[in-house]
Amino acid sequence: MTTTTALRDTDRRALLEVSTAVVGDVVNGRRPRLPDPAAFDGPLRELGASFVTLERGGQLLGCIGTLVAVQPLVVDVARHALDAAFADPRLPPVTRDDFAQMSVKVSVLSPPEPMAVSTFDELVAAVRPGIDGVLVDDGRHRATLLPSVWDHLPVPERFVEALWQKAGLARGAWPAGMAVSRYATEEFGDPGPRPPDGSGSR
Repeated sequence: MTTTTALRDTDRRALLEVSTAVVGDVVNGRRPRLPDPAAFDGPLRELGASFVTLERGGQLLGCIGTLVAVQPLVVDVARHALDAAFADPRLPPVTRDDFAQMSVKVSVLSPPEPMAVSTFDELVAAVRPGIDGVLVDDGRHRATLLPSVWDHLPVPERFVEALWQKAGLARGAWPAGMAVSRYATEEFGDPGPRPPDGSGSR
């Protein structure tokens, strides 16, 4: 069952510690120690979907996640932390120096809800600034923007334009079979810095 339970402060700290620790393992030449869900309780053991974003000085180091809950939340976060650090195809791998200085942000997603819209302008009117993450998918074009993107694009029309651009769609286009969903996120982070050897991450 997908987690819909609000995270406790202890849950948030545990997810940040896990995500930081696995990245620290790799940058220091160790095999990453993925968490055992049996060692955790509550929502961390339930299926969950997440994104992990790594930044240094406001510059993106990596961002990877999923919209579909297929594994325990604590494992999902750990795997996406590794992928954000070392497998984001847009960016080079995180270095040991990056690790010491980077911020780590975890976004835990609610289950997507279909939106009853059928045009670009209807979507612009329906999105809730600062709240909605939005997923569009017509079978050939698929993209999403997290709610945190509202911090940079606070105007609904600009937000949806950026989503269309990310999906490779012309502004205002509405392909046959277009499906649109919204979701919310619970976001929390660790601003850093931290020891470069990863000590104290666990």
